Amino acid sequence: MPVNPPLPHDRGADHMQFDRIIKNGTIVTASDIYRGDIGIVDGRIAAIAANLDGSDDIVDATGLYVMPGGIDSHVHISQPSGDGIVMADDFETGTRSAAMGGNTSILSFCMQEKGDSLRESLKVYHAKADGECHIDVAFHLIVTDPTPAVLGQELPALVEDGYTSIKVFMTYDGLRLRDDEILDTLESARRSGALVMVHCENEDAIRFLIGRHEANGDLAAKFHATTRPIAAEREATHRALSLAEIVDTPIVIVHVSNREAMEEIERARMRGSKVVGETCPQYLMLTADDLDQSEMEGAKFVCSPPPREKASQDACWDGIERGVFDLFSSDHCPFRFDDPAGKLNEKGRKSFRWIPNGIPGVATRLPILFSEGVQKGRIDLCRFVAITATNHAKLYGMYPQKGTIAIGSDADIVLWDPEKKVTITNDLLAQGADYTPFEGLEISGWPIHTMVRGKTVVKDGRLIGEKGYGAYVARERSSLTASQKTVG
Repeated sequence: MPVNPPLPHDRGADHMQFDRIIKNGTIVTASDIYRGDIGIVDGRIAAIAANLDGSDDIVDATGLYVMPGGIDSHVHISQPSGDGIVMADDFETGTRSAAMGGNTSILSFCMQEKGDSLRESLKVYHAKADGECHIDVAFHLIVTDPTPAVLGQELPALVEDGYTSIKVFMTYDGLRLRDDEILDTLESARRSGALVMVHCENEDAIRFLIGRHEANGDLAAKFHATTRPIAAEREATHRALSLAEIVDTPIVIVHVSNREAMEEIERARMRGSKVVGETCPQYLMLTADDLDQSEMEGAKFVCSPPPREKASQDACWDGIERGVFDLFSSDHCPFRFDDPAGKLNEKGRKSFRWIPNGIPGVATRLPILFSEGVQKGRIDLCRFVAITATNHAKLYGMYPQKGTIAIGSDADIVLWDPEKKVTITNDLLAQGADYTPFEGLEISGWPIHTMVRGKTVVKDGRLIGEKGYGAYVARERSSLTASQKTVG
């Protein structure tokens, strides 16, 4: 890939003293590629120029790409998951694993449990995260109980406090909202300037298909995929976009798995709607065939929406290349496999219906896209940075503090070795799960040095930083909602 000429020497930086300098690297942002040095002071980028000096702490980036740290804006950690089921990652292991994979910030979900206020839920999640994180963290709010008090009082106040995004579900017992509740939530979001993310699957269709499968005795893990067909995702995507159009507010369609749902997003954009599309590694690398394995091995790949077929993989790559997708996230939702509190719980052994939905992926998101996308010529380096970091920061109110390499931005920086070859194994990922769905995948290019606010967290596959360094990040309103006008 062509690299712009090196930066001229910045005479203004001649007499500056830096806490750390990153030298001789190729700097990559969402818009530019150039050679230069980066000077860091108090956790922020203070200078970008050629031949910087003025520090005893020099990081040599010769032959490496110097990129903004990844921002994974779709991560589930320590989330209640049903009776006897426990997520594999807490905030210590989850943020540790994220750093191993080149991430410097995550946006985790804070799920409102029925009957609780949003503030009560946030207190619980802050208590889980405080003092535990290796990288920076922010929270989305999952709204499951949209009472008048929640939508009319709590949500507007929380948006002012920096919790500027919410998620709603169209599936799962105890989580899904009816269409009228989604409309009420969208209207409240528009009034307050919150951005709404939607999990799109038709729960009634899924329940119908589950009943038919159970009647036929089709209970193996592979039937998880056939009870959640493309049509159920496509219909719900169309419905979510229609509801957002009625209220005239932007939405994010998360973890899109197929062309049919992508086409709904494109048609909505043609009508003038503001829609953001997101996809994930599982829809590029896995298929429904991965669920069709003996000895419960298929349970390792149970997630929703499920992986599809090869044609859907190709469609999602096309969506990344053409800009249908603005975000590439992991949907990290980890459960242990060989564990009675995980995938192989007592009821899960008997029916796909009770296998916990979700797979680990926060550490493998960036390497997979770099190897399969950049190295194979599907996307360029700037596009890689955009859909893994910069767009997340802009969309969720963290830019330019996060998501770019610029003077004044946090020094959240990852050094990539494009020549490093790695075979993914679970023991490399430092996560709480006992497996990775991408075991054995050959990767070309790997993040070898992760810095959060100028401090090394991971280097050469070893955790250097201490838990507790990661901080909570309050956010501004989304770039999509900042100019919204009050409804009616």
